[in-house]
Amino acid sequence: MRKFSIFVFIFIVIALLIGFEKNFLIPMPEKTPQSAMTIENEQIHLRFGHNTPENSALHLAALRFAEQVKEKTSNRVIIEVFPSQQLGNDHEMVEMAREGTLDILLTPTAKMSVALPAMQYADLPFFFPSREDAYALLDGEPGRLLLDKLDQIDLVGVTFWENGFKHFTGNQPFLQPADFKGKKIRVMKSRIIMDQFRALGAEPVPIDFHSTRQALADKVVDGQENPLVAIESMGFHEVQSDLVLSEHAYLGYVFTISKKTFDRLSQDIRTILIETAKELTPWERNETQRREQTLLEKIRKADINIHQLTPQQRQAFADQVAWIAKASEPVIGTDIISKTEEFLLEKYGPAPERQEQIVIGLNADLSLDGGKAGLAIKRGIELALDEINAKGGLLGKPVRLIARDHRTTPSMAIKNLEYFINRNDTVAIMGGKHSAVITQEIPFVQDAQIPYLIPWAAVSGLTENGYADNYVFRVSANDRFASVFLAKYLLKRHKRPAIVVENSIWGRENMQRISKFMQLKGISPEIMMTINRGQEDFSNELKKITAAKCDSILLVANSNEGANFITELAQQPLALPIISHWGVLGGEFYQRVQHLLGRIDLRFFQPYPTAGKRPELNRLFNRYRQVYAIPQDKPINVPMAVAQAYDLTQLLAAAINQAGSAEPIEVKQALEHLKPVNGAIQYYQQAFRPDNHEALNDDRYFMAHFNDQGFIVPVDK
Repeated sequence: MRKFSIFVFIFIVIALLIGFEKNFLIPMPEKTPQSAMTIENEQIHLRFGHNTPENSALHLAALRFAEQVKEKTSNRVIIEVFPSQQLGNDHEMVEMAREGTLDILLTPTAKMSVALPAMQYADLPFFFPSREDAYALLDGEPGRLLLDKLDQIDLVGVTFWENGFKHFTGNQPFLQPADFKGKKIRVMKSRIIMDQFRALGAEPVPIDFHSTRQALADKVVDGQENPLVAIESMGFHEVQSDLVLSEHAYLGYVFTISKKTFDRLSQDIRTILIETAKELTPWERNETQRREQTLLEKIRKADINIHQLTPQQRQAFADQVAWIAKASEPVIGTDIISKTEEFLLEKYGPAPERQEQIVIGLNADLSLDGGKAGLAIKRGIELALDEINAKGGLLGKPVRLIARDHRTTPSMAIKNLEYFINRNDTVAIMGGKHSAVITQEIPFVQDAQIPYLIPWAAVSGLTENGYADNYVFRVSANDRFASVFLAKYLLKRHKRPAIVVENSIWGRENMQRISKFMQLKGISPEIMMTINRGQEDFSNELKKITAAKCDSILLVANSNEGANFITELAQQPLALPIISHWGVLGGEFYQRVQHLLGRIDLRFFQPYPTAGKRPELNRLFNRYRQVYAIPQDKPINVPMAVAQAYDLTQLLAAAINQAGSAEPIEVKQALEHLKPVNGAIQYYQQAFRPDNHEALNDDRYFMAHFNDQGFIVPVDK
């Protein structure tokens, strides 16, 4: 009995030691979440899916990628490639990659645009003058900005491969826009592609790629667009009578990695995956081009008529669809389109040293909270320049706009400013929404002696800046007057207000002036507080406002923080009325709070009516709707910025003509002594004077709100 006990004791001790070693001395591998990535004997297995056949350049490049990654990692990373939608269709594979059940994905940009609409950039018709331009833009700043956006949908954007430029096939030749009228055309599910064919008078019909040949054979549709590799490999040319070598759009493929997979990999493997894909990009593109000549010869042997668009025919198509790029700018991104326009102007416009053009620079936030206002300013300038250039330009030269994004960062704004100043053809610079950024720019503007035009920012010190020889001009509200106007309106209705302002030069200036005016009237604000840029939680602020028994809130904030504040305020048992500065209107404010406006009494000031009896303003907004495809029942986003930028551009043009020169110093002097100009907002008897660089005064200020359709309308008197 005793011996048995000893043996049992020894057995238990040994078992405990083994268990201790397993659990504490030997590191156990972490449990891998459900995914396509598995680790077996320290080997990482990744799945790579795409939609092209095995004989395509894209598939060969994918195989090379897998081979090179395996070699660079000494067999640590094994990538299995699944072509021809073996794992699902494109939309299914995108979702798999977002969920982490597919590790690497190569998909057409048009298919990716369902999850990320900005990816339609590559689908813009007749937008890239050449294949080389498409490469330069996708490999450059526009492409980087586009790839960065993929993080929003849990993908890591790496590079752009391609399947070539697209061509038309049909049961008749499509040689002019009228040939498409009434035809049904198979398309990928992309708004821009569908808009392209609607603009040509056709009916776009989304059909899956692998079902397209049968749809063509059954005459469900009359034609389609694809690169030569897709046309030949899928046999589209065998069921269509005509091929038109149109090269009208680029079929890019975006190479992405699942973010969930990427985050689980070590840094060295991440680097190898990214660098290898980028290194193979030129090879994949060259292989696609090499194959296209062979493919065309194969297609020629079939019973099909082949046509080549002439330059005149291409231009007719380009003119018909030119509006699509402008209308798509809010979706693709003003920063991306502006960088593209700058690239094309630099390449195809006149050399700056020849001074064959006049340039206006726009330096604004084009991508963050102020991006909607930045786009509105840009469009106001564009509409004015369209009219000016249609009449022959200025001084016999075309006038061009170059827009640069400063992302509300002063250092980026100053870098952009230096770019404009160092150009030989820049006549003036237009600013954006943010007073704090413009404040940092003014010393550089003054030193360079170049006119700086403000179509939005309202801080009084921007134009009243202390420089005897002042180069800053404004067509917008001035907070010296706006603050008092808001305070007067507030005190007619409320006696216990809370003053809530952004913690910036703009917010603090308004707080100081509003509180000073109230104190002169014998009323002190119950609460005065600042909020921070990017702030999301306002529970402490609202508790203090409630405890102080305030009867209203005067808000000075930008659109993002304003929307956050109102969203939280609407959850309170009793939502106080809000009197707001117009700063909330410069972004996605209305879109975010429209469902709350039934509970919130929100009113904001406006410097002048944006709808009414003035025919010049109505004509401007009608033109805006026509150019940017905005229907009559949809409100124009930030209409004040459009009109103010338009008038500033027209005043600048009048000054250049009056000076007979585009030299910045002479233009500045002409601005200070302008003859009458009839603008969209008002008739400017003399817009500016040497001692007053404000074109608008406060005699037209009024309070407004959103109606049920989102239009800005005056509140009832």
